[in-house]
Amino acid sequence: MNNKEQNNEGESVGFDGLGIAPKLLAALQGSGFKNPTPIQAKAIPVCIQGRDMVGIAQTGTGKTMAFSIPMLQRIAREGGQGLVVLPTRELALQVEEELVKIAKRFGLRTSVLIGGASMGRQIEELKRKPHVIVVTPGRLIDHLQRRTASLDGVSVVVLDEADRMFDMGFAPQIRKIMQAVPTERQTMLFSATMPDEIARLAQQYMRDPERIEIAPSGTSSELVEQQLCVVPKPDKLRLLRHFLKEEQGTVLVFSRTKYGAKRITHELCRDNEKAAEIHSNRTLAQRRAALGGFKSGKFRVLVATDIAARGIDVNGISMVINFDLPEQAEDYVHRIGRTGRAERTGKSISFAEPDQGRNVTDIEMLIQKRLTMLDLPFEPSVSILPSGQSNNRRRPSRGRPSGPSARRGSSRPSAGGPSARPSSGRRSGPPRRRV
Repeated sequence: MNNKEQNNEGESVGFDGLGIAPKLLAALQGSGFKNPTPIQAKAIPVCIQGRDMVGIAQTGTGKTMAFSIPMLQRIAREGGQGLVVLPTRELALQVEEELVKIAKRFGLRTSVLIGGASMGRQIEELKRKPHVIVVTPGRLIDHLQRRTASLDGVSVVVLDEADRMFDMGFAPQIRKIMQAVPTERQTMLFSATMPDEIARLAQQYMRDPERIEIAPSGTSSELVEQQLCVVPKPDKLRLLRHFLKEEQGTVLVFSRTKYGAKRITHELCRDNEKAAEIHSNRTLAQRRAALGGFKSGKFRVLVATDIAARGIDVNGISMVINFDLPEQAEDYVHRIGRTGRAERTGKSISFAEPDQGRNVTDIEMLIQKRLTMLDLPFEPSVSILPSGQSNNRRRPSRGRPSGPSARRGSSRPSAGGPSARPSSGRRSGPPRRRV
Protein backbone atom coordinates (compact mmCIF):
# COMPACT_ATOMS: atom_id res chain seq x y z
CA MET A 1 0.00 0.00 0.00
CA ASN A 2 1.44 3.32 -1.05
CA ASN A 3 1.45 6.03 1.58
CA LYS A 4 0.70 9.71 1.11
CA GLU A 5 0.40 11.48 4.44
CA GLN A 6 -0.81 15.04 4.78
CA ASN A 7 -1.83 17.12 7.74
CA ASN A 8 -4.30 19.96 7.75
CA GLU A 9 -1.56 22.42 6.98
CA GLY A 10 -0.38 22.56 3.44
CA GLU A 11 -0.81 24.19 0.12
CA SER A 12 -4.30 25.45 -0.57
CA VAL A 13 -5.88 24.13 -3.75
CA GLY A 14 -9.29 24.75 -5.27
CA PHE A 15 -11.65 22.17 -6.74
CA ASP A 16 -10.61 23.30 -10.22
CA GLY A 17 -7.13 21.87 -9.69
CA LEU A 18 -8.23 18.32 -8.85
CA GLY A 19 -9.08 16.95 -12.30
CA ILE A 20 -12.83 17.41 -11.94
CA ALA A 21 -14.85 17.80 -15.14
CA PRO A 22 -16.13 21.35 -15.84
CA LYS A 23 -19.79 20.31 -15.64
CA LEU A 24 -19.20 18.72 -12.24
CA LEU A 25 -17.26 21.78 -11.08
CA ALA A 26 -20.24 23.94 -11.97
CA ALA A 27 -22.52 21.59 -10.05
CA LEU A 28 -20.28 21.85 -6.98
CA GLN A 29 -20.27 25.63 -7.14
CA GLY A 30 -24.03 25.66 -7.59
CA SER A 31 -24.38 23.51 -4.47
CA GLY A 32 -22.28 25.87 -2.37
CA PHE A 33 -18.96 24.00 -2.33
CA LYS A 34 -16.05 26.44 -2.54
CA ASN A 35 -12.76 24.96 -1.35
CA PRO A 36 -11.90 21.28 -0.79
CA THR A 37 -11.08 19.93 2.64
CA PRO A 38 -7.69 18.22 3.09
CA ILE A 39 -9.13 14.72 2.52
CA GLN A 40 -10.93 15.94 -0.60
CA ALA A 41 -7.84 17.67 -1.97
CA LYS A 42 -5.76 14.51 -1.57
CA ALA A 43 -8.30 11.78 -2.36
CA ILE A 44 -10.16 13.19 -5.36
CA PRO A 45 -7.19 13.32 -7.81
CA VAL A 46 -6.21 9.75 -6.91
CA CYS A 47 -9.74 8.37 -7.22
CA ILE A 48 -10.52 10.24 -10.45
CA GLN A 49 -7.62 8.30 -11.99
CA GLY A 50 -9.46 5.09 -11.12
CA ARG A 51 -7.05 4.05 -8.38
CA ASP A 52 -8.11 2.10 -5.31
CA MET A 53 -7.70 4.22 -2.19
CA VAL A 54 -7.66 3.87 1.59
CA GLY A 55 -8.42 7.13 3.39
CA ILE A 56 -7.68 7.60 7.09
CA ALA A 57 -9.69 10.57 8.29
CA GLN A 58 -11.95 11.50 11.16
CA THR A 59 -15.64 12.28 10.91
CA GLY A 60 -16.52 15.78 9.78
CA THR A 61 -13.61 16.05 7.34
CA GLY A 62 -15.61 15.96 4.11
CA LYS A 63 -15.26 12.27 3.28
CA THR A 64 -18.65 12.06 1.57
CA MET A 65 -17.67 14.44 -1.23
CA ALA A 66 -14.19 12.90 -1.35
CA PHE A 67 -15.69 9.68 -2.71
CA SER A 68 -18.88 11.05 -4.27
CA ILE A 69 -17.19 13.35 -6.78
CA PRO A 70 -14.92 10.69 -8.37
CA MET A 71 -17.68 8.08 -8.27
CA LEU A 72 -20.30 10.29 -9.95
CA GLN A 73 -17.82 11.52 -12.56
CA ARG A 74 -16.89 7.95 -13.50
CA ILE A 75 -20.51 6.77 -13.69
CA ALA A 76 -21.56 9.80 -15.75
CA ARG A 77 -18.75 9.16 -18.23
CA GLU A 78 -18.48 5.38 -18.37
CA GLY A 79 -21.71 4.00 -16.97
CA GLY A 80 -21.81 1.27 -14.35
CA GLN A 81 -23.19 1.48 -10.86
CA GLY A 82 -21.89 2.84 -7.57
CA LEU A 83 -22.27 1.01 -4.26
CA VAL A 84 -21.77 2.87 -0.97
CA VAL A 85 -21.77 0.74 2.19
CA LEU A 86 -22.24 2.40 5.60
CA PRO A 87 -22.74 1.15 9.16
CA THR A 88 -26.04 2.77 10.14
CA ARG A 89 -29.38 3.82 8.72
CA GLU A 90 -28.97 7.46 9.69
CA LEU A 91 -25.56 7.75 8.08
CA ALA A 92 -26.84 6.07 4.91
CA LEU A 93 -29.71 8.56 4.69
CA GLN A 94 -27.42 11.54 5.19
CA VAL A 95 -24.88 10.33 2.63
CA GLU A 96 -27.63 9.76 0.07
CA GLU A 97 -28.93 13.26 0.78
CA GLU A 98 -25.50 14.70 -0.05
CA LEU A 99 -25.16 12.53 -3.15
CA VAL A 100 -28.49 13.66 -4.54
CA LYS A 101 -27.36 17.31 -4.52
CA ILE A 102 -24.82 16.52 -7.24
CA ALA A 103 -26.28 13.40 -8.89
CA LYS A 104 -29.59 15.02 -9.85
CA ARG A 105 -27.74 17.60 -11.96
CA PHE A 106 -26.51 14.77 -14.19
CA GLY A 107 -29.74 12.81 -14.29
CA LEU A 108 -28.23 10.13 -12.06
CA ARG A 109 -30.65 8.31 -9.77
CA THR A 110 -29.87 7.11 -6.26
CA SER A 111 -31.53 4.62 -3.95
CA VAL A 112 -31.01 3.82 -0.28
CA LEU A 113 -31.41 0.30 1.15
CA ILE A 114 -31.64 0.25 4.94
CA GLY A 115 -33.34 -1.80 7.60
CA GLY A 116 -36.55 -0.50 9.09
CA ALA A 117 -37.80 0.76 5.71
CA SER A 118 -40.23 -0.92 3.33
CA MET A 119 -38.65 -3.86 1.52
CA GLY A 120 -41.32 -3.66 -1.20
CA ARG A 121 -40.58 -0.02 -1.93
CA GLN A 122 -36.86 -0.78 -2.10
CA ILE A 123 -37.50 -3.60 -4.58
CA GLU A 124 -39.46 -1.21 -6.80
CA GLU A 125 -36.59 1.31 -6.68
CA LEU A 126 -34.08 -1.39 -7.61
CA LYS A 127 -36.17 -2.33 -10.64
CA ARG A 128 -35.64 1.22 -11.92
CA LYS A 129 -31.87 0.56 -12.03
CA PRO A 130 -30.48 3.38 -9.85
CA HIS A 131 -27.00 4.58 -10.73
CA VAL A 132 -25.90 4.63 -7.08
CA ILE A 133 -27.20 2.52 -4.22
CA VAL A 134 -26.42 3.49 -0.63
CA VAL A 135 -26.80 0.58 1.77
CA THR A 136 -26.30 -0.84 5.22
CA PRO A 137 -24.70 -4.30 5.12
CA GLY A 138 -27.56 -6.28 6.67
CA ARG A 139 -30.28 -4.98 4.34
CA LEU A 140 -28.14 -5.46 1.23
CA ILE A 141 -27.47 -9.07 2.22
CA ASP A 142 -31.24 -9.53 2.66
CA HIS A 143 -31.80 -8.36 -0.92
CA LEU A 144 -29.00 -10.54 -2.27
CA GLN A 145 -30.41 -13.61 -0.55
CA ARG A 146 -33.88 -12.86 -1.94
CA ARG A 147 -32.36 -12.22 -5.37
CA THR A 148 -34.05 -8.83 -5.46
CA ALA A 149 -30.70 -7.08 -5.93
CA SER A 150 -27.75 -7.79 -8.18
CA LEU A 151 -24.27 -6.32 -7.91
CA ASP A 152 -23.14 -7.45 -11.36
CA GLY A 153 -23.10 -3.90 -12.72
CA VAL A 154 -21.15 -2.32 -9.85
CA SER A 155 -18.05 -0.48 -11.04
CA VAL A 156 -17.27 1.57 -7.91
CA VAL A 157 -17.45 0.34 -4.30
CA VAL A 158 -17.15 2.65 -1.30
CA LEU A 159 -16.75 1.27 2.22
CA ASP A 160 -17.25 4.21 4.58
CA GLU A 161 -16.68 4.06 8.36
CA ALA A 162 -15.07 0.65 7.82
CA ASP A 163 -13.73 0.38 11.36
CA ARG A 164 -17.18 1.01 12.79
CA MET A 165 -18.74 -1.63 10.55
CA PHE A 166 -16.22 -4.16 11.85
CA ASP A 167 -16.85 -3.06 15.45
CA MET A 168 -20.56 -3.67 14.88
CA GLY A 169 -19.92 -7.22 13.70
CA PHE A 170 -20.47 -6.65 9.98
CA ALA A 171 -17.18 -8.23 8.85
CA PRO A 172 -18.87 -11.40 7.43
CA GLN A 173 -21.41 -9.30 5.51
CA ILE A 174 -18.71 -7.00 4.14
CA ARG A 175 -16.75 -9.99 2.85
CA LYS A 176 -19.88 -11.43 1.19
CA ILE A 177 -20.54 -8.10 -0.49
CA MET A 178 -16.97 -7.80 -1.74
CA GLN A 179 -17.18 -11.33 -3.14
CA ALA A 180 -20.45 -10.48 -4.93
CA VAL A 181 -19.20 -7.42 -6.83
CA PRO A 182 -17.23 -7.74 -10.09
CA THR A 183 -13.49 -8.23 -9.87
CA GLU A 184 -12.92 -5.32 -12.23
CA ARG A 185 -13.99 -2.41 -10.07
CA GLN A 186 -12.65 0.57 -8.18
CA THR A 187 -12.71 0.38 -4.38
CA MET A 188 -12.49 3.27 -1.93
CA LEU A 189 -12.26 2.58 1.80
CA PHE A 190 -12.53 5.21 4.53
CA SER A 191 -11.84 4.67 8.21
CA ALA A 192 -11.01 6.80 11.24
CA THR A 193 -8.64 4.12 12.53
CA MET A 194 -6.67 1.36 10.82
CA PRO A 195 -6.83 -1.84 12.88
CA ASP A 196 -5.30 -5.04 11.55
CA GLU A 197 -8.59 -6.47 10.28
CA ILE A 198 -9.16 -3.41 8.08
CA ALA A 199 -5.63 -3.67 6.72
CA ARG A 200 -6.25 -7.35 5.90
CA LEU A 201 -9.51 -6.47 4.16
CA ALA A 202 -7.72 -3.89 2.02
CA GLN A 203 -4.99 -6.37 1.16
CA GLN A 204 -7.50 -9.04 0.16
CA TYR A 205 -10.00 -7.01 -1.85
CA MET A 206 -8.13 -3.95 -3.13
CA ARG A 207 -5.49 -3.54 -5.83
CA ASP A 208 -2.39 -1.66 -4.71
CA PRO A 209 -4.44 1.03 -2.94
CA GLU A 210 -3.07 4.49 -2.32
CA ARG A 211 -3.17 5.25 1.40
CA ILE A 212 -4.01 8.85 2.22
CA GLU A 213 -3.69 9.71 5.89
CA ILE A 214 -4.95 13.16 6.81
CA ALA A 215 -4.38 12.56 10.52
CA PRO A 216 -2.61 9.57 12.10
CA SER A 217 -4.91 6.72 13.04
CA GLY A 218 -6.56 7.47 16.38
CA THR A 219 -5.73 11.17 16.31
CA SER A 220 -8.30 13.49 17.83
CA SER A 221 -9.08 16.91 16.40
CA GLU A 222 -6.85 19.76 17.56
CA LEU A 223 -9.91 22.01 17.33
CA VAL A 224 -11.61 20.21 20.21
CA GLU A 225 -10.85 21.25 23.79
CA GLN A 226 -10.88 17.93 25.67
CA GLN A 227 -11.72 17.93 29.36
CA LEU A 228 -12.32 15.37 32.11
CA CYS A 229 -14.36 15.47 35.30
CA VAL A 230 -14.25 12.75 37.97
CA VAL A 231 -17.73 12.25 39.37
CA PRO A 232 -19.49 9.53 41.39
CA LYS A 233 -22.20 7.78 39.40
CA PRO A 234 -25.09 9.16 41.53
CA ASP A 235 -23.99 12.73 40.70
CA LYS A 236 -23.71 12.42 36.92
CA LEU A 237 -27.12 13.86 36.13
CA ARG A 238 -26.48 16.79 38.44
CA LEU A 239 -23.19 17.45 36.68
CA LEU A 240 -24.84 17.20 33.27
CA ARG A 241 -27.43 19.77 34.30
CA HIS A 242 -24.62 22.08 35.43
CA PHE A 243 -22.84 22.00 32.08
CA LEU A 244 -26.07 22.38 30.12
CA LYS A 245 -26.75 25.58 32.04
CA GLU A 246 -23.25 26.85 31.22
CA GLU A 247 -23.36 25.94 27.52
CA GLN A 248 -25.83 27.86 25.37
CA GLY A 249 -25.21 25.99 22.10
CA THR A 250 -26.18 22.55 20.86
CA VAL A 251 -24.96 19.60 22.92
CA LEU A 252 -24.55 15.93 22.03
CA VAL A 253 -24.62 13.59 25.05
CA PHE A 254 -23.31 10.02 24.81
CA SER A 255 -24.70 7.19 26.92
CA ARG A 256 -23.24 3.70 26.89
CA THR A 257 -26.67 2.03 26.82
CA LYS A 258 -30.02 2.71 25.18
CA TYR A 259 -31.72 2.46 28.56
CA GLY A 260 -29.35 5.09 29.91
CA ALA A 261 -30.08 7.34 26.94
CA LYS A 262 -33.81 7.02 27.56
CA ARG A 263 -33.43 7.84 31.26
CA ILE A 264 -31.20 10.87 30.62
CA THR A 265 -33.60 12.25 28.02
CA HIS A 266 -36.57 11.74 30.35
CA GLU A 267 -34.83 13.67 33.14
CA LEU A 268 -33.82 16.51 30.84
CA CYS A 269 -37.34 16.85 29.46
CA ARG A 270 -38.60 17.09 33.04
CA ASP A 271 -36.26 20.07 33.37
CA ASN A 272 -37.97 21.62 30.33
CA GLU A 273 -34.83 21.06 28.29
CA LYS A 274 -35.44 20.58 24.57
CA ALA A 275 -33.95 17.10 24.32
CA ALA A 276 -34.37 14.05 22.11
CA GLU A 277 -32.94 10.53 22.11
CA ILE A 278 -31.53 8.32 19.39
CA HIS A 279 -30.78 4.63 19.95
CA SER A 280 -31.67 1.18 18.61
CA ASN A 281 -34.98 0.97 20.48
CA ARG A 282 -36.32 3.92 18.50
CA THR A 283 -38.03 3.35 15.17
CA LEU A 284 -36.46 4.68 12.00
CA ALA A 285 -39.10 7.43 11.86
CA GLN A 286 -38.39 8.41 15.48
CA ARG A 287 -34.64 8.48 14.88
CA ARG A 288 -35.04 10.60 11.76
CA ALA A 289 -37.35 12.99 13.61
CA ALA A 290 -34.87 13.33 16.49
CA LEU A 291 -31.93 13.91 14.17
CA GLY A 292 -33.88 16.32 11.97
CA GLY A 293 -35.04 18.24 15.03
CA PHE A 294 -31.48 18.46 16.32
CA LYS A 295 -30.23 19.79 12.99
CA SER A 296 -33.04 22.33 12.69
CA GLY A 297 -32.72 23.61 16.26
CA LYS A 298 -35.97 22.15 17.54
CA PHE A 299 -33.91 20.13 20.03
CA ARG A 300 -30.86 21.66 21.72
CA VAL A 301 -29.69 18.39 23.28
CA LEU A 302 -29.44 15.01 21.57
CA VAL A 303 -28.75 11.95 23.73
CA ALA A 304 -27.29 9.05 21.75
CA THR A 305 -25.62 5.68 21.97
CA ASP A 306 -22.45 4.97 19.99
CA ILE A 307 -24.13 2.86 17.31
CA ALA A 308 -26.96 5.29 16.62
CA ALA A 309 -24.62 8.28 16.67
CA ARG A 310 -22.76 7.11 13.58
CA GLY A 311 -25.45 8.83 11.53
CA ILE A 312 -25.03 12.18 13.23
CA ASP A 313 -23.37 14.36 10.61
CA VAL A 314 -24.23 17.82 11.92
CA ASN A 315 -22.02 20.89 11.76
CA GLY A 316 -22.07 23.42 14.57
CA ILE A 317 -22.35 21.12 17.60
CA SER A 318 -20.89 23.20 20.43
CA MET A 319 -20.16 20.48 22.95
CA VAL A 320 -19.95 16.71 23.27
CA ILE A 321 -20.51 15.26 26.74
CA ASN A 322 -19.47 11.69 27.42
CA PHE A 323 -21.97 10.94 30.18
CA ASP A 324 -20.51 7.42 30.15
CA LEU A 325 -17.00 6.67 28.97
CA PRO A 326 -16.97 4.46 25.86
CA GLU A 327 -16.13 0.77 26.13
CA GLN A 328 -13.43 1.12 23.47
CA ALA A 329 -10.94 3.99 23.42
CA GLU A 330 -11.38 4.29 19.64
CA ASP A 331 -15.02 5.22 20.20
CA TYR A 332 -13.84 8.28 22.11
CA VAL A 333 -12.25 9.62 18.93
CA HIS A 334 -15.46 9.01 16.97
CA ARG A 335 -17.55 10.69 19.66
CA ILE A 336 -15.62 13.92 20.03
CA GLY A 337 -15.27 14.14 16.26
CA ARG A 338 -18.89 15.29 16.22
CA THR A 339 -17.74 18.73 17.41
CA GLY A 340 -14.90 20.90 16.16
CA ARG A 341 -15.91 20.31 12.54
CA ALA A 342 -15.61 22.43 9.40
CA GLU A 343 -12.69 24.37 10.92
CA ARG A 344 -14.77 25.39 13.95
CA THR A 345 -13.65 24.91 17.53
CA GLY A 346 -15.53 22.63 19.90
CA LYS A 347 -15.42 21.20 23.39
CA SER A 348 -15.77 17.74 24.89
CA ILE A 349 -16.24 16.86 28.55
CA SER A 350 -15.96 13.27 29.74
CA PHE A 351 -17.47 12.04 33.01
CA ALA A 352 -15.22 9.43 34.63
CA GLU A 353 -16.28 7.47 37.67
CA PRO A 354 -13.65 7.13 40.43
CA ASP A 355 -12.64 3.59 39.41
CA GLN A 356 -12.25 4.27 35.67
CA GLY A 357 -8.60 5.23 35.62
CA ARG A 358 -7.80 2.42 33.19
CA ASN A 359 -10.39 3.71 30.72
CA VAL A 360 -9.00 7.24 30.94
CA THR A 361 -5.44 6.00 30.45
CA ASP A 362 -6.43 3.98 27.39
CA ILE A 363 -8.01 7.07 25.85
CA GLU A 364 -4.97 9.24 26.61
CA MET A 365 -2.61 6.62 25.21
CA LEU A 366 -4.60 6.50 21.99
CA ILE A 367 -4.87 10.25 21.42
CA GLN A 368 -1.34 10.93 22.70
CA LYS A 369 -2.37 13.69 25.06
CA ARG A 370 -3.74 14.22 28.56
CA LEU A 371 -7.28 15.32 29.17
CA THR A 372 -7.60 18.56 31.10
CA MET A 373 -8.99 17.97 34.60
CA LEU A 374 -11.95 20.06 35.76
CA ASP A 375 -13.13 20.76 39.28
CA LEU A 376 -16.34 19.09 40.31
CA PRO A 377 -18.56 22.19 40.75
CA PHE A 378 -20.36 20.85 43.83
CA GLU A 379 -19.80 18.65 46.86
CA PRO A 380 -20.19 15.01 45.76
CA SER A 381 -22.87 12.88 47.39
CA VAL A 382 -20.32 10.07 47.70
CA SER A 383 -16.62 10.63 48.29
CA ILE A 384 -14.37 10.03 45.32
CA LEU A 385 -11.52 9.22 47.75
CA PRO A 386 -11.07 5.99 49.66
CA SER A 387 -11.47 6.49 53.39
CA GLY A 388 -8.38 7.89 55.06
CA GLN A 389 -7.02 9.80 52.06
CA SER A 390 -6.96 13.56 52.28
CA ASN A 391 -5.38 14.59 48.97
CA ASN A 392 -8.15 16.24 47.01
CA ARG A 393 -6.21 16.50 43.76
CA ARG A 394 -7.27 13.29 42.19
CA ARG A 395 -7.81 11.49 38.89
CA PRO A 396 -9.86 8.31 38.61
CA SER A 397 -8.32 5.24 40.20
CA ARG A 398 -7.51 1.96 38.51
CA GLY A 399 -8.65 0.15 41.62
CA ARG A 400 -12.06 -0.49 43.09
CA PRO A 401 -14.56 2.28 43.76
CA SER A 402 -14.61 3.94 47.12
CA GLY A 403 -17.36 1.71 48.48
CA PRO A 404 -19.62 2.15 51.49
CA SER A 405 -16.73 2.89 53.82
CA ALA A 406 -15.92 6.07 51.89
CA ARG A 407 -16.59 9.37 53.57
CA ARG A 408 -19.48 11.37 52.21
CA GLY A 409 -18.98 15.01 51.34
CA SER A 410 -15.20 14.88 51.05
CA SER A 411 -13.30 17.65 49.30
CA ARG A 412 -14.04 17.92 45.63
CA PRO A 413 -11.28 17.05 43.13
CA SER A 414 -9.17 19.92 41.91
CA ALA A 415 -8.36 20.82 38.33
CA GLY A 416 -4.97 19.15 38.44
CA GLY A 417 -3.64 15.83 39.58
CA PRO A 418 -0.40 14.87 41.26
CA SER A 419 2.40 14.12 38.89
CA ALA A 420 3.34 10.50 38.53
CA ARG A 421 6.41 8.80 37.24
CA PRO A 422 6.24 7.53 33.68
CA SER A 423 5.33 3.90 33.18
CA SER A 424 7.82 1.27 32.09
CA GLY A 425 8.04 2.66 28.57
CA ARG A 426 6.60 -0.39 26.86
CA ARG A 427 3.67 1.66 25.58
CA SER A 428 3.98 4.96 23.78
CA GLY A 429 2.04 8.04 24.71
CA PRO A 430 1.55 10.00 27.91
CA PRO A 431 2.87 8.36 31.08
CA ARG A 432 0.28 6.42 33.06
CA ARG A 433 -0.91 8.46 36.01
CA ARG A 434 -1.57 6.63 39.24
CA VAL A 435 -4.00 8.36 41.54
